[in-house]
Amino acid sequence: MEREGRAVRAASGELVTIGEFARLSRLSAKALRRYDELGLLRPALVDPVNGYRYYDPAQVEGARLVAWLRRIGMPLNRIGRVVALDAGAAAVEVRAYWARVEAETAARRDLAMYLVDHLSAEGRTMSRMPDNAENNGSSGSAGSVGALAIRCAALTDIGVVRTANQDAAFAGPRLLAVADGFGEGGAEASAAAIEALKPSTWGRDGALSAADLLNALEDTADSAARAVRDAVAPCGAPDGSGTTLTAMLWTGSRLGLVHIGDSRAYLLRGGELFRITHDHSLVQSMIDDGSLSPEEAASHPGPALLLKALVGEARPAAVAVACRPDVRLQEVLAGDRYLLCSDGLSAVVDAADLRTAVVAADDPEEAVRRLVGLAREAGGPDNVACAVADVVVE
Repeated sequence: MEREGRAVRAASGELVTIGEFARLSRLSAKALRRYDELGLLRPALVDPVNGYRYYDPAQVEGARLVAWLRRIGMPLNRIGRVVALDAGAAAVEVRAYWARVEAETAARRDLAMYLVDHLSAEGRTMSRMPDNAENNGSSGSAGSVGALAIRCAALTDIGVVRTANQDAAFAGPRLLAVADGFGEGGAEASAAAIEALKPSTWGRDGALSAADLLNALEDTADSAARAVRDAVAPCGAPDGSGTTLTAMLWTGSRLGLVHIGDSRAYLLRGGELFRITHDHSLVQSMIDDGSLSPEEAASHPGPALLLKALVGEARPAAVAVACRPDVRLQEVLAGDRYLLCSDGLSAVVDAADLRTAVVAADDPEEAVRRLVGLAREAGGPDNVACAVADVVVE
C-alpha cells in the first residue's frame, strides 16, 4: 500500500519522473543519475521495487544551480559544498572560486607574456650571434646584472595585541622571505615554508638560465607546500592551519618571485614605491571586479578570507582553496630596494607612510626597524614580518 501511495503521488504531479525533471532543469537524465550518485542532487523518492527516481519540482532551482556551477568549471566536490549552503554563503563561495580562477588565469597570462618576451629576445640574440660565439643558456640581460648583489635585513615582531608570533621572516644573500601563519599550527607552517626555501643554492652567478630558474621556482613552491603539510600534520586542527608565503630568490644575476596569500612585495625605484604582488584574498577580488573601492576595502567588515595559501590537507575555514603559488622573474636594476611584508604591516600602515619609511632609511637594517615601529605606532593589532633588500654593485 505504501508503494502504491508513492506511485499515486508521482502520477498526480506532486513528484515528476527523471525524464520530466531533466526537461525542467535542462540537465540530462544521465547527469541527474551521476549527481545522485555523488550526493549533489538526491531524488525526492526512489521506488524501492523498480529503482525509478522521482523529483520534487521545487528542486529545479537547485538543479539549475548545479548546472550553472558546472558551466563555470567548478569541480564537483566544491559544488557539493556550495549547494549545501544558504544563498548568501553560496554567493561568497562562488565569488571566491571565480576570483581564484581569474587570479590563476592572470598568473598564467603573465608567465605566457614573459615567455613570449624571453623567447623573442633570445631569438634576436641568436640571430646576431657569431658562429663561434658561446651560448651560456642565459638571456642577453644576464651579463648586465652579473656584478650586482643584494644587502638585506629582516625583522619580525609580535605586535601589541597578539600573545604569540606566527609570522616568520628571513634575509640572506640568496633568499628574502616573509610568511604569515594562521591557525593552531600557524607558527610551524610559516617557519616550515621559509625553511624549505633555504637549501636551494640557485646556482652560481649566471648559472641558471631564465627557463631553469622558473623550473626551480616551481619545484621550490612544491617543496614549501609539502613542508607546510608535514609541519601542521601533528596539530590538533591541521585543516585549519597554514601560511602565506612571499619570497624572492637571488641567483646573482636574476631575481625569482614566489608568492601566495596576502603578504606583499614592493619595489622602490626612482623614488616611487610599487606593489609587485597581487593579494590572493576575497577583498582584493572585490576591488578587482569593482564591488569595492580601495578606500572601502580598508574598512571592509568581512573576514579576511584568503583565496590561496599553503595549508594542511583539508580546507580551513579561513582559506577558500589551497593552490600553487605564483612564480615569475623580476627585472633587477642597481639601486632597487625591495620590501616584503606581512599584512600586519601593510594593513595598518598608510601607503604614504610606508613609502616615506622605505625611502628615508639609509640601509635595510634601519628600514625594517622603522617599519616595525610604524606598525606598533598604528596599534600593532597583528604580528609583523618584514624583509628589505637593496640591489647594489659589488
